[in-house]
Amino acid sequence: MNWIYKFLPCLLALTMGCTAAAADNYPSRAIRLIVPFPPGGGTDTVARVVAAKLTERWNVPVTVDNRPGGNTVIGADMASRAAPDGYTLFLPIDSTLAMNQSLYTKLPYDPVNSFTPITLAVTMPMVLAVNPSVGARNVKELVALANSSPGKLAYAHGALPAQVAGEAFKAAAKADLVAVPYKGSGPAMTDAVGGQVPVIFDALGPAMAFVKSGKVRALAVTSARRSPQLPDVPTLAESGLTGMDLVTWIGFVAPAGTDKAIVTKLNTEVTRILKLPETIETLGSMGMEVVASTPEQFGQTIKDDAVKLGAVIRAAGIKLD
Repeated sequence: MNWIYKFLPCLLALTMGCTAAAADNYPSRAIRLIVPFPPGGGTDTVARVVAAKLTERWNVPVTVDNRPGGNTVIGADMASRAAPDGYTLFLPIDSTLAMNQSLYTKLPYDPVNSFTPITLAVTMPMVLAVNPSVGARNVKELVALANSSPGKLAYAHGALPAQVAGEAFKAAAKADLVAVPYKGSGPAMTDAVGGQVPVIFDALGPAMAFVKSGKVRALAVTSARRSPQLPDVPTLAESGLTGMDLVTWIGFVAPAGTDKAIVTKLNTEVTRILKLPETIETLGSMGMEVVASTPEQFGQTIKDDAVKLGAVIRAAGIKLD
């Protein structure tokens, strides 16, 4: 067996040489970005902006593959099974990697171990808004109104992050609100505008036009600081609820086992694209704020949110299976 140890340094050098060569030659063919939503939404927009710029930069086709369904589980499962060679990337949101492990008894992918973080791309706060007919002009008045008629005041939500934000708000404010689920932000906002459900939690992007037109009145945003798109709307912290820093996010990941040099190359290029003035403007118009983090920072965000959001989900008893 001694011969193994004699040749081990050579084998290691050969392996490292092959890995370095693979990274140096990357990319040499088409790259696929799996998006777990239909075309047209925020995640799809982020993917298409980056795909177009990567295609220009690297002179290889970078395409978007929309795989919606199952609260992002379908797309995540497909991406987790792809070869870890840098030619299949995935755009998860916070529920994919930080919430689903608390929502499902069993998942076809491992939120912790199936992916290698590349970058946290953008964040977006939730907005707490009311129909203009509601007699509450701030968070304190809304809580008082809700508690004056227990079990009567309802809030609409069209996506899981909005529901989690709503439940976190209820717990922090001790507000007696009833959750009303909808299949998407559009139907939820339609009923909030129509007054069928007087209160709504929604992501800033889809809610922004309705707030600016006065069809709903925004009381607060859930981020730690005010949104540049709604500078006159206070944060929940400013409204007296400390510790309420909840944002939904979109990131880039690769299948677990992807070579670190390839991950570094992807991080360098994707963050460069995200920081371009035209990218910031395009995504900002949809309520998104560019972050463009390191892989390590994104990995820490996933871990921190899994703990924070998981606690909210368990306390509220939210389950999807």
